[in-house]
Amino acid sequence: MDIRQDDPTAPYVADLLAHHLEELRSVMGEHAQALDASGLSAASVTFWTAWHNGALAGFGALKQLDDTHGEVKSMRAASTARRTGVGRAILDHIIVEGRKRGYARLSLETGTAPLHAPAISLYRSVGFVPCEPFADYQASPHNQFMRLDLSN
Repeated sequence: MDIRQDDPTAPYVADLLAHHLEELRSVMGEHAQALDASGLSAASVTFWTAWHNGALAGFGALKQLDDTHGEVKSMRAASTARRTGVGRAILDHIIVEGRKRGYARLSLETGTAPLHAPAISLYRSVGFVPCEPFADYQASPHNQFMRLDLSN
């Protein structure tokens, strides 16, 4: 698995990102918090793509909330790459980057629909635990919040 810092507006990202946004909006409606390419291009966001055998296998991003707090954003594995370890590889990369930056914690917001179950299981497997809403998020029946303490 090759993970590269990348450009979320790159043409080869467009289809997977569009699928990601459409799927989330189909189950979360107005409560979907995923960033589009312009949001993922913000100065506070670092975006990575994962490649396997020359094909785009997934992407993920890390948003700096403040000097000690980062947010995991837009984790997505391509349908052809599910169950290959791409999600874990991207998440591990983001966690390592958070530690390099000196963050005390990482937080994330995800959905509650059945399609989110594999991601939630992945997050729990590396130590993310439920938490209260953070940043500007508002709780709803469609989302949940998790955090990972990096200070240990």
